Amino acid sequence: MDALDGNAIAGQLMEVFGREMTMTIGTCGQCGAGARIAEFAVYVRGPGTVARCRSCDAILIVMTAIREINCVDLGGLADLTPE
Repeated sequence: MDALDGNAIAGQLMEVFGREMTMTIGTCGQCGAGARIAEFAVYVRGPGTVARCRSCDAILIVMTAIREINCVDLGGLADLTPE
């Protein structure tokens, strides 16, 4: 499966956070690497969308819709810093 960049989830993030998030810096909770969300490796196939760290491949964000409710797990992120 080919990865997209984080721009592929810009619309979903806008719905959840109410603002443009692709330039926000996310810090990986596993390896500590920091990158803009736009630079995350994103996989959209399957029942949800997964964003992974490009440095260590850890799962950073999982997004899915359940009964038309957006569900977001940010558990793989140590920090989110708006730029």
